[in-house]
Amino acid sequence: MVRGALTALIEMESDLAVVAEVDRGDAILPAARESRPDVAIIDIDLPVVDGLTAAQMLREQLPDCKILILTSLGRPGTVRRALSAAVSGFLLKDTPSDRLAQAIREVASGRRVVDPEVALTAWDVGDNPLSPRERQVLRLAADGSEASQIAAQLHLSVGTVRNYLTQIVVKMNARNRVDAVRVAREAGWLP
Repeated sequence: MVRGALTALIEMESDLAVVAEVDRGDAILPAARESRPDVAIIDIDLPVVDGLTAAQMLREQLPDCKILILTSLGRPGTVRRALSAAVSGFLLKDTPSDRLAQAIREVASGRRVVDPEVALTAWDVGDNPLSPRERQVLRLAADGSEASQIAAQLHLSVGTVRNYLTQIVVKMNARNRVDAVRVAREAGWLP
């Protein structure tokens, strides 16, 4: 429904045209190879392959295609991941249609566009304080794995995993590991 509405809004602009539509992240690259869009508008929340992963693949395979990310939540970590993926724009889905059309034009001309509120939130939160290993441990804990299961999967001792979980809770200023998962997800640090 959202994709259809977005297509209709874009088609109302005399200087913009929709050359392809897909409903899954894994379909973005094949469709872009065939249609060669100037700008790909990608939703972050896509099935099979998420929008940021699809954007990175698109950036690698078709570097001339500009990427504008749309999302319903402007979490700071997500914004940082999007900008690290070298996307050209990042807007919230509730952006007014005239602003969206203008953003597409700006991105097509080589400028970067980031929703101002999202940019301020990303700036205020700062960088992810967790190391890559701590992110692995937290991701597994978020999926419901116990310390012993995490230890077996990562080839660590149970004591080492417990130490990581304690460090994560402290770094995240959380009450416990469940709260640490919540904090990390809200910041966009835990996809």
